[in-house]
Parts: sequence; structure tokens; C-alpha cells
Amino acid sequence: MIELKSPLEIMKMREAGRVVAQALGEVERWVRPGVSTEDLDFIIRDFVLARQGELLFYRYNGFPAHSCISINEEVVHGIPSKKRKLREGDIVSIDVGVRLEGFCSDSAKTMPVGEIGEDARHLLSVCSQSLDEGIAAARPGARVSDISRAIQTFVESRGYSVVRQFVGHGIGRKMHEKPQVPNYVDAGFLKDDLVLKPGLVLAIEPMVNAGTADVVTLKDKWTVVTQDRKLSAHFEHTVAVTEEGPLVLTLM
Repeated sequence: MIELKSPLEIMKMREAGRVVAQALGEVERWVRPGVSTEDLDFIIRDFVLARQGELLFYRYNGFPAHSCISINEEVVHGIPSKKRKLREGDIVSIDVGVRLEGFCSDSAKTMPVGEIGEDARHLLSVCSQSLDEGIAAARPGARVSDISRAIQTFVESRGYSVVRQFVGHGIGRKMHEKPQVPNYVDAGFLKDDLVLKPGLVLAIEPMVNAGTADVVTLKDKWTVVTQDRKLSAHFEHTVAVTEEGPLVLTLM
């Protein structure tokens, strides 16, 4: 079943989304060489708990941390560690999910650590812009595939690839709801293409690789890396489809 949210429920998701956005803004101030990913995770934990939020990722299917923090070739689901410290020139993707008063929001951003190279900077720009393209397509009467196609077309036209093993999703009272929101289009996906209606809320999240789209999961059973170990970026917003167009819920 696809669950459409009422205006009141969307407002509640907006409040959860504001906490997510503020947490990302707070932790970004601490993204610098020498800081451990565990330090960043604890900053997020303390910020969210102080606002009576529930951290969605903590112990989700056994995940051991409060946020996902992935560096360089790590695509998603990186486990924060006190041993893993940021270095000048890294890029770090931070993914935060929060439930507040029964409703969830989810957002991610890839951030530069100090001065980064031009290749990394361009990858971040393309991934961020591809999210904007996907959001712009989230209008009543369009289909999920319009979001997917907008992201894929933009990314591939810039010479990058979109990850296929992991996709966006519906979101509401639960972190993961139907439908799935791939960042690509293929024939199999089009069989179940969904028309977007007001009240549908989606977590749109392109994962963009500098090289191959293929990824592998490390021995920790969580951290996903690019198969060729080239850089990857990840940007995400929670977006409501409304009569007036897409409404981004994960902004300050």
C-alpha cells in the first residue's frame, strides 16, 4: 500500500526534517582534518536527542551507530569509528534520519574536508545538482520514473554513473515505505511505475560514482564501496509531493 500523508502529517515531517537539517548543519562545522567519524556521530546524537528526536539508524537491523558516515570511495552505510579520522582532501558523506512525534525525515550531504581537488569538487556539484533535478520532477501527475530519469540523465551526461543496488524510498511513520525511488530507469522498473499524487512523501537520494556504478559491501557487512575504489558522493532530501509542486522537508 502507498500511504499518502495529510497536510498535518506533512507538517510533522517538516518538523522532523528541520531537526535533520540542523543536525547536518551543526556537524558540518566540525568536518575538518583530525576529527574522527565517531566524534561526528556523537555530535549528531547529542544534537538530535536534545531536541527529543529519535535517531532512525541506531540499531536498525543491528547498525551500531547513530548516523552513516562514509569517506571517499565509501558510498553509503559507513560505520563511524574513533580510529577513522578525516584527512585534508577527503570527502565525507553524512546521512541522518530522525523520527519526531511519530514521523520520519531523512537527509544526506557529502562535504569537503579542507581543500579538495577539482575532480572531487565537480563530483559533489554534479551529485547535488542531480538531486535538484530529481526534486523538480516530483510533481502531481508525473511518475516515479520521471524523477529517476531526471537524475540519471543529468549524471550520465556529465560522465558519471548512478548506483543501482541502492535506491530512494517512500517515508512517513516508517523510515522505509513504498515506493522505491531508483536513480535510473530500466524496463523492469517501468512495469510498476507509480503516478505521483499529492501527499506522497519520498526520500530522493542519488548516489553518484566517479567511475563504475558497481559497488561491493565490505566485511563489516555495512560499508558499501565503489568496486573500482573511485570517489562517490551522496545527497538526499525528504520531499513531499503537493498540489503546488515539490516541497523539500529537510531544510532549516
